[in-house]
Amino acid sequence: MADPYSTLGITRSASEKDIKSAYRKLAKELHPDRNKDNPKAAEKFSDITKAYDLLSDKDKRAQFDRGEIDMEGNPANPFAGMGGNSRGGFSGSAGGQRGFRAEDFQGFGNEQVDLGDIFEGLFGGGRARGTARPGGMGGDPFGGRHTPPPRKGADIGYTLRVPFVDAATLKDQRITLADGKTIDLKLPKGLEDGTQMRLKGKGQQGPGGAGDGLVTIKVDRHKLFARDGSDVRCDLPITLDEAVNGGKVRVPTVDGPVMMTIKPGTDGGTVLRLKGKGFTKKDGSRGDQLVTLEIQLPQDLADLAKRLEGWKDESNPRADLGA
Repeated sequence: MADPYSTLGITRSASEKDIKSAYRKLAKELHPDRNKDNPKAAEKFSDITKAYDLLSDKDKRAQFDRGEIDMEGNPANPFAGMGGNSRGGFSGSAGGQRGFRAEDFQGFGNEQVDLGDIFEGLFGGGRARGTARPGGMGGDPFGGRHTPPPRKGADIGYTLRVPFVDAATLKDQRITLADGKTIDLKLPKGLEDGTQMRLKGKGQQGPGGAGDGLVTIKVDRHKLFARDGSDVRCDLPITLDEAVNGGKVRVPTVDGPVMMTIKPGTDGGTVLRLKGKGFTKKDGSRGDQLVTLEIQLPQDLADLAKRLEGWKDESNPRADLGA
């Protein structure tokens, strides 16, 4: 994927409204249902969705703009933002020199970085490795020699896009790691968009062993379903005849189509519940599917108007609204 801004055709100063508007326009144009014979459109649709997911998240957009993550949401160069200059040294922030703090050097391999070693390497300090520092800094409190334990390798970040239905039903996902190996990843109960999974020993190799793999889950949108907590919502069109006389209708769910009964005299906007057809919760139980009924009139109203000729509904459905 190219730069997410150029993918959506917007500038870096674009507002949230601009981002949403650009995405909706492109999604309508490139949606797979409208381009079934054009595989490139499906690829572009995936790209604009990734770009929108990144730019619609304020925190991730800020991280991307600062160069902390790449366009896939994976961590970028771990030394980005530390102020490197063209000669390989450290530069101060605008308006004056910036001091270094110990926390500025944390987070690499989940261990504290030895500040003494860093500055000695930069400025040519002559202390031999393993000798005591003044005040026992980095050695034992009595100034004796201390050999630090070997460090583990760095962690490796991955972003895994999971189809909506697979996320709801916890279907295993296949992922290819940096070393080229492919594994089947078992999704955890209580899965959310943004859930992180740790793969022990799947990071870079180091003297003290391998780091871990950190997998961030991104759940794709669906053309029929929308998530509401642990529940799944969908709109279901029904005919006027089904609303008046009732009947059994076929309803899509994340587990496949099921039959649902509609009672006679059902109003449009009625919400029916299908038990256990939602997302899997942390305790292993599942949410429900909430189906909103939408009454759809026939395209040709001539026959219906003829049948209703001479009949008038005398009720006032807006009476409770004071209208």
